This record gives sequence, C-alpha cells and structure tokens, in this order.
Amino acid sequence: MTIEKIRTGLARYVPEPALDYCVKWIMQYRFHLQITRGRHSKYGDYRPPKNGKGHIITVNHDLNKYAFLITYVHEVAHLATFLRTKTLRDPHGPEWKKEFKNLIFPLLNTHVFPEDLLPHVRKYISNPAATSCTDVDMLRALKKYNHDAGQWQHLEDLEEGTLFRIRTGRMFIKKHLVRKNFLCIDPRTKHKYTINPLMEVQALEG
Repeated sequence: MTIEKIRTGLARYVPEPALDYCVKWIMQYRFHLQITRGRHSKYGDYRPPKNGKGHIITVNHDLNKYAFLITYVHEVAHLATFLRTKTLRDPHGPEWKKEFKNLIFPLLNTHVFPEDLLPHVRKYISNPAATSCTDVDMLRALKKYNHDAGQWQHLEDLEEGTLFRIRTGRMFIKKHLVRKNFLCIDPRTKHKYTINPLMEVQALEG
C-alpha cells in the first residue's frame, strides 16, 4: 500500500496535524492497521507477529479523532516496546510508559488537541494507565467530541430506577452505587451487573 493510500485511509480518523506522525509510524514499524467495529471491552490492541503474520494494531472505528489518536499512540507504544524488550510481560510497565510518553510528546499542542482537552491529556500521560477509560476526567472531556454526544448521557446522570439502553441495544434498570460502579439489572433475565458510571446510555420510558 502506498503512503498516499495510507494517508487517505487514516485522514478521517485522526486530527489532520497528527496525520504525518501516524503515517510515519506505519512506514517505520511496518505494521498492519485494522479499523474494527466498536468494542466496549477495549478501544484497541496490539498483536505481535505470529503464524507468518506481521505486527497488527487494531483501533475501534467509532472513536472520535482525539480518542482514536490516543488509542493509536497507545498501541504503537506497545509495538515499539515489544521490539526493544522482546516480551509482552508487564505490558503497561515502565518501558511502555516511557515509550508512550516519547511518542505522544510531539503531539501535545493546540494544533492537535483542543485547548479544553489538552490539559487532561497532559495530566493522563504523566502516569499513563492501561486504558484512558480509567481516567474519569479525560474520559468526560473526550466524550464531548463524539459525533453523537447530544444523543447520549452518562449512567451517573440518570436517577435510580431509570430504564436505559446502552449502545449494543441491551436494556437495564439503574440501581444503587456499589463502590465505583452502579448495580444494574437486566429486566428480562433479572441478572445483576455492575456498570461504569461513564457508560453512555439513553433513558427509556417503561
């Protein structure tokens, strides 16, 4: 695949000022980038070479450009760390944190990230975690840039007893807070689940 085809394919997913960096990493590390369906369990992942296949990075297609970029850099950092250490042990340890910070540092400016989002990104990379989902402040800031942000709200904003659905279409009834998550009940099966307060939901009548 030519550089121009790679640029064209990536242009719809990342901020334009970051595009050259994203293309450069594909050419440098020679990995296959797969844009996947939305996954609630993860935003992306990295897979080392196996069974004749090369490095693979996947990123969910439904992320906004800033969430996509952070996830993309996160996974490229895994690849770069693997090349240096030859192991996937301690995947979010000191070696990965160092690589992630080095890769994202040139992007930490208002040409790439909006002014209101940039402080949250800077705070997050001071001690990056396994997923940006664990940084509540940054997750809230990122979700403001979702294309359908006005159609969804956070579970934490619903009143107890509200019937709601999540993006997969499944329905639940919100109950009380259990530690950091809300207890929710599937009205059909009566099974109980704990759901993150920042899960995007739509309230339903019922």
